[in-house]
Amino acid sequence: MDAQKVDMFIFSSSKYFESYHLNGIRERLLAMDDSKWPLIATVQLKDPTTILIISILVGHFGIDRFIIGDTGLGIAKLLTCGGLGLWTLIDWFMIQGATREKNMQKIQNYLY
Repeated sequence: MDAQKVDMFIFSSSKYFESYHLNGIRERLLAMDDSKWPLIATVQLKDPTTILIISILVGHFGIDRFIIGDTGLGIAKLLTCGGLGLWTLIDWFMIQGATREKNMQKIQNYLY
């Protein structure tokens, strides 16, 4: 694949992934066949900052976990009112990392 196209993708999508994943993503994109590029370019990634805002506003209902795809944790937070508030506070610090990990899992489905 074209290195310039890959670098542009990495530059524009870097906020969606942990920094230590970026080099691996770049390597896999460079080795990937050009026919898969339309799939990679249209992957719907979640914005960690948006999810953090949702977590702060309505995280005690588990909506943040539902949005990133953690349905089981979302139900648990909903039924316990965010773990009586404690789980909600913890998620304010952890939800961005969880969102980036979910994004990585989603893009790995196309890279491998």
